Amino acid sequence: MTRNEVAEDWHPGIIVGRIREKGLTLRALSLAAGLGKDTVKNSLYRKWPKGDKIIADALGVSPAEIWPSRYARKVK
Repeated sequence: MTRNEVAEDWHPGIIVGRIREKGLTLRALSLAAGLGKDTVKNSLYRKWPKGDKIIADALGVSPAEIWPSRYARKVK
């Protein structure tokens, strides 16, 4: 990968599958965080740092690993 390339974001289906492998659901993550039942699902489709972190923490990775396009360092 060259300096200007960014790795691809994980597909939402991959994210949901990995969450299920952990015995969890997006709904359970939302409720455990004190949020509305479907709130964390928003992170699958748009940047929302709080939700991104909830999902990443559940998977044991950083948000930047799941969504490199959202968290890539801007090179000037």
